[in-house]
Amino acid sequence: MNELDVVGVRVELPSNLPIVLLRESAGERYLPIWVGQSEAQAIAAALEGTAAPRPLTHDLFRDTLRALGRRLTAVHITALRGGTFFAELLFDGGVTVSSRSSDGIALALRCGAKIYAAEPVLAEAGILLPDDQEDEVERFREFLDQVSPEDFES
Repeated sequence: MNELDVVGVRVELPSNLPIVLLRESAGERYLPIWVGQSEAQAIAAALEGTAAPRPLTHDLFRDTLRALGRRLTAVHITALRGGTFFAELLFDGGVTVSSRSSDGIALALRCGAKIYAAEPVLAEAGILLPDDQEDEVERFREFLDQVSPEDFES
C-alpha cells in the first residue's frame, strides 16, 4: 500500500464532474478519482475545516465513532473495477468495512486517518505529470484556497 495525500477537489471541465486529486506521499504519481457532487462538497469542507450548523453524514459517522470509543485508523483504496474505485475502512481492533473511495476519503480527512492505495490501483489509474503540468497543480492548489463547499452545489 502506498500512502496518499489529498491535493484537493475541483470541477473538471467541460464535463462539470467533480474530481478529487490525491498524490503519493513518497512518490510522484497522482490519483484522480471522479466523485459525486455531495462527496465533493464533503471532501472540500473537510479540507477547509468548515462545519455545517448540524452534522452532515460524514460528521455524524465521525461523532458516532468517537462516542463509541472507536477509531478509524486508515482508508485503503483496494481496487479499480469497471472504472469504479473500491475502498475499505480500517478501524482499531482489526475491523474492516467496505466503502466507496469518496466516502472513505471524506471520513479519513475528518478523523485524521491516513489514506493508502494498492499498487495495482496506482499502476492502472495513477498518472505522472510532466514538469509543465506541475504548474497546473500549483494553480489547482491556488484555486482550492479560494473555493468553498457551496461552489459544488447544483
